[in-house]
Amino acid sequence: MTWDAIDMAILKALHADAAQSAGRVGRKLGLSQPATWRRIQKLQAAGVIKGRRLKLDAEKLGFGVTVFLGVKLATKGRVSLEDFERAVTAIPEVQTVEHVLGLYDYRLRVVARDLSDFERILRRRIMTLPGAGQVEANVLLSEERLDGPLGIPK
Repeated sequence: MTWDAIDMAILKALHADAAQSAGRVGRKLGLSQPATWRRIQKLQAAGVIKGRRLKLDAEKLGFGVTVFLGVKLATKGRVSLEDFERAVTAIPEVQTVEHVLGLYDYRLRVVARDLSDFERILRRRIMTLPGAGQVEANVLLSEERLDGPLGIPK
């Protein structure tokens, strides 16, 4: 399917604030609420819009440290990827799990209250996962939001 400039403007508006009503988005773009709603429905049916998520401020909730982990599985073949993924997604401090190609098998985004809390999570939860081997940690210092490939802020 092809998307026109209005569809892209709707996506940009919803990406900035997914809680907006179709009427509010339509008013910003000079469209009626029904026309905007139909376009949003079309984008959802096509799978372009996969859902709407609430973005929480981890630091304001007491999680002041974010760490990216590269995890290399110790024994490929002996532990299934599904077992590792099932176990790692059960850890509440793990925000994202990405199966990647390269030096590591997985990239995790982990939040913790502070560095000692992160050490506890690493030792007691991450390193005890089925198949967990080499781990590399990178502490997030700051984060910038850049426009994505469609000109929509990430």
